[in-house]
Amino acid sequence: MSLVIRRIAVENFRKFRAPVMIEGLTDGLNVVIEPNETGKSTLLEALRAAFFVRFNTRNQLAQSFAPHGDAVGPEVEVAFEVDGAPWSVTKHFLRSASVEVSGPQGRAQGEEAEARLNALLGSVRDTSRGGDVATYGALGLLWVAQTEALSVTAPGQIVRDSVTSTLEAEVGSIMGGAAYRRVRDRVEAQYELYWTPTGQKRGRQTDARERLEAAETTAREAADRLVTLERSFSDVEAARARLKIIQREMADNTDAQTRSDLVASLDIARAAAQILTTRRAEQEAINGKVKALADLRQRHDDATQARTKADAALTQASERRLGVADTLSAAKQKVVDARTGLDAARTDRQAARTALVEGEERIRQSRRGVAVQAARRRHADLLKLEEQYSTAKALSDMAIAPKVLTSLEDHDRAVAEALAVVNAGATRIALSGSADGITIDGEPMVLGARTLDREVQIRFGAAELQITPPASAASAAEVLASALRKRKTALDDLGVVDLAAARARNEIARDAAADLRALEARIEAATPADDVLQLAAGSAALKLFVAELGEERAAGEEELLDIAALTKAMETADSAAARAEGAQDSAIEALRRAEQEEAPLATAEARAASDVANAVSALEAIERRVEWATLTQDLAKAREQAAEASVKVEDALRDASAHDVATITRKIELIDARVRTAGETLTRLETDIARLEGTIESEGGLGLADRTAAASEEVEAARLALQRITDEAETLKVLRSTLDAARNETSAKFVGPVAARAKRHIERLLPQCELTFSEDLGLESVIRGGVDESCASLSRGTQEQLAVLTRIAFADMLLEQGKPVSLILDDPLVYSDDARLDTMIEILSEAATRMQVVLLTCRDRAFRHVAGNRIAL
Repeated sequence: MSLVIRRIAVENFRKFRAPVMIEGLTDGLNVVIEPNETGKSTLLEALRAAFFVRFNTRNQLAQSFAPHGDAVGPEVEVAFEVDGAPWSVTKHFLRSASVEVSGPQGRAQGEEAEARLNALLGSVRDTSRGGDVATYGALGLLWVAQTEALSVTAPGQIVRDSVTSTLEAEVGSIMGGAAYRRVRDRVEAQYELYWTPTGQKRGRQTDARERLEAAETTAREAADRLVTLERSFSDVEAARARLKIIQREMADNTDAQTRSDLVASLDIARAAAQILTTRRAEQEAINGKVKALADLRQRHDDATQARTKADAALTQASERRLGVADTLSAAKQKVVDARTGLDAARTDRQAARTALVEGEERIRQSRRGVAVQAARRRHADLLKLEEQYSTAKALSDMAIAPKVLTSLEDHDRAVAEALAVVNAGATRIALSGSADGITIDGEPMVLGARTLDREVQIRFGAAELQITPPASAASAAEVLASALRKRKTALDDLGVVDLAAARARNEIARDAAADLRALEARIEAATPADDVLQLAAGSAALKLFVAELGEERAAGEEELLDIAALTKAMETADSAAARAEGAQDSAIEALRRAEQEEAPLATAEARAASDVANAVSALEAIERRVEWATLTQDLAKAREQAAEASVKVEDALRDASAHDVATITRKIELIDARVRTAGETLTRLETDIARLEGTIESEGGLGLADRTAAASEEVEAARLALQRITDEAETLKVLRSTLDAARNETSAKFVGPVAARAKRHIERLLPQCELTFSEDLGLESVIRGGVDESCASLSRGTQEQLAVLTRIAFADMLLEQGKPVSLILDDPLVYSDDARLDTMIEILSEAATRMQVVLLTCRDRAFRHVAGNRIAL
């Protein structure tokens, strides 16, 4: 049963952002030859997604279906046939995920549609996160993506099971057959009660383990409660003893009396501390006043010194600045004079430059006018030469080809020869005298000789003379007439009257051709290039120039200026301007030096004047203050008061040290904390005693000892049950592994039929070789010439070829049992040489007669000759 894909439509799937549809796939060989990056591999991935990836999955593989950077829902639609019945599947991924399958049983959506696909294609639900090809069934083996066929691998479990059931009859074994499956299913059903598919404990084992853990927890809790009850008796007696001690301590009033004495001394200490604070504040006020008065005195002294120093600096700066004032004034005047001279020199230079430019322009216009007049003369000569050239060209074109002239000579010669023949075989008559009354063939006869080449009647009055020339004369006459007609036709075609005229015409044409060469040379000489007019050589350039020139007035008649004198005047003006610029630069530099010398002096004078003003202002401000008048007396009095305040602070500090508020407060807090702790301890002991008495009352009559014993018995029973169930689970595991080992041993019997089918294809590629397969039906090695070569050691090209051929062998076996099969190879046989590539193409073409084969390749040269259905993306 072959699977045939008819149509594929994709949208928003990786690189296919816009809708793309591929139609026209046939039953046999289909070849898609497209360059790299056109989407061939994406097309195969879209097919796999449509058939095997669940529509509502959002794993990494499904996320990769969306085009990079786009938040859209990928969509794939495939129309296909299975055993001739039409089917279709449409899947939307990620956004608005959905699936719809249509077939002979109608339409299905959602999980029902996925189940139909799995049943139809022999696949299973993929539980991996990245797409497990082994779960795709036969098509996972036969739809080969890029690089998947580069090494020989074993088929998946689904394919091995299908192939095994096909070969059971051949090998005569039931391992893997119905009987085996019944036993295996029974064992599996029991196995699943104890183990997970990955060999983890579950079911009865976990139930027994949970029973044991629950029993152990119950026994532990009962024992803990019994121990707690026994501990409660001793704890309650200890708590009552501590309670009596606390009550006795709280009844003692020693701490209360001590605290009362401390509170009384605390008031005295606080009063001494207040006095100390007052004395310190008074001392700080007096010290501040002394400092302010002393600072005022110091500021006045500093201002007086600053004024004296500033007056001396101002006098010195003013004297030094007056010394450079004359130099600065002279430098400024020199700069003004230099600027005036430079402006005059620049004006003279501009006038000289304008005169030079005007003179050069006049000379250029004069030269152009001369060149234009010469060009006009050459143009007139050119027109005459071209007229002569046209006439000569017309005569030259009338030349008769030698072959045509030879043909004319042949015609003339044929006429002469035919005329000679006619003259030789014809009858000649001559009439002399009077021709009155004589007719020839009814026409008046003229005097003279005549050659007769046909039968004629001559009448003399009533008599008639019939003259019959020889029979050969008639044919000769026809030959002559034919030659004459041919010659006339040839002469008419050439437009000449005879051969001599044709020869004369040829002579004229030959002379004209010689004149043409001379005229061409004269035309070339008459149209040279002209640099003044920017005119290229050649007649076309000259004609275009004259046509564009129009009625331009010819220059060159005006009086020309003396360019040499103008140039010399320009050079003289440039030199004068350069000297003037140098003089200005020198004057500016001298002024800059004078300014640099004067600038620090001016700055120093301004700074000194500012310092004088600031010092005078500071002195005036200090002397305007009220306290300035009695500053000396006030300062002395303030210093005496500061000494007295210092003595008072020392006395207050001595009194405050004898009664420390912080020390007394700490002692009071310590007594309060001891009383508070005793009260809290009393409360906590009373609470503990009540709790322990309640526990003893509630737990004492519950029979905790009996409960603990019963819980221990349940633990032992649960432990024995767990051991029994564990033994059963291990026995089932051993039985299951034994069945697997037996099946693996029997599966070796299947290798022979598989090798025989694969060898039928592989021997065409590797003649005289033997194949060895592993127990999982994977091709292991090739034996050639007695040498066993592992597939892993073969070249990449050979591995790829063997991988494709074994897939074809498995496809044939799957076809035998009616599985849906088709073969898709993405970029196959990349490492094959030309000879093996041709052999592989032949094998694939034969396989296409049994199943649909699709080749996706970018190698146009290697596959362009393959006969098959060509599909374009």
